[in-house]
Amino acid sequence: MLPMIARNKPIDADGTKNVFVSAFCFATSVLTPCPPFGPELKISAQEQIEFMLGEDSDTLLITSEEEVKSAVRKGLSEIRSSFETTLSTLLIGMGQGPVIKESEAIILQRLNDLEWICNILPKMELMKDFVLMWVDISGYVLGVVEDEKLESQMWGLKLKLIELTGKVLDAVGYGTVILPAPSRVKLLKLWLPYIRKVKALLDLKSEAITGFAYKMDEDLCQSIEGTIVSFVLALPSNDQADILADWMKNEDCVSFPDLTEAFEIWCFRAKTAKRRLVEGLERTRNDSVTP
Repeated sequence: MLPMIARNKPIDADGTKNVFVSAFCFATSVLTPCPPFGPELKISAQEQIEFMLGEDSDTLLITSEEEVKSAVRKGLSEIRSSFETTLSTLLIGMGQGPVIKESEAIILQRLNDLEWICNILPKMELMKDFVLMWVDISGYVLGVVEDEKLESQMWGLKLKLIELTGKVLDAVGYGTVILPAPSRVKLLKLWLPYIRKVKALLDLKSEAITGFAYKMDEDLCQSIEGTIVSFVLALPSNDQADILADWMKNEDCVSFPDLTEAFEIWCFRAKTAKRRLVEGLERTRNDSVTP
């Protein structure tokens, strides 16, 4: 009888909301942990958020409230700001080994934070906020990591960027997030050359160095390849043609990602569209000469 009564009790929405917002603030904190807690408090907060979004039905009733969304967006903004700020120190500190290692460690932590928040935002219908943020910072991020000073180092950072970009491409390519065509084209044209280049470099490194830790495994490769194919096929036809033409020019990179399927579908659609256009013109011409 008691369990039934418990279920019929009114939900304490304010209490649930306060717990969620407080846990989220800890989960996305970019401050150095205070003794004696260390990183354990942040990890516990992240686990609490995951539980509340996955197991606690009461949480679903408060995630649409503006106060909750505002706290989530604030957390995302603070992680982004910390990531960009630390990234900007990389090139300045080149040649100072300890500084570089410290900066890389912080950047990887921020990327892990971004990956965590990226995984939970779809449950709150806020994934578009993450995608728009990633589109906005992509040019700057690539400008730093592709600098010649970082050409032969920071492979962990470069691989993590591919993993995170794969999640963004997946959200857009499969329609979870709807972006205007120019933004979709910009996103793909920025990251596709980077993914191809880094994949090839990581393969060479893994062949040359026994136990090289940074490599795109088969599951990641298949996931990104499938996502890019879907992404390309959802673009306007002219943009598809530009991307596929660029893909075929890079003979060394044609093997990954393999866009053969996208090319074949584009050819079929182009032929079909041309045939329909010709048939339409012929009908119009015949109608105009019919007495």
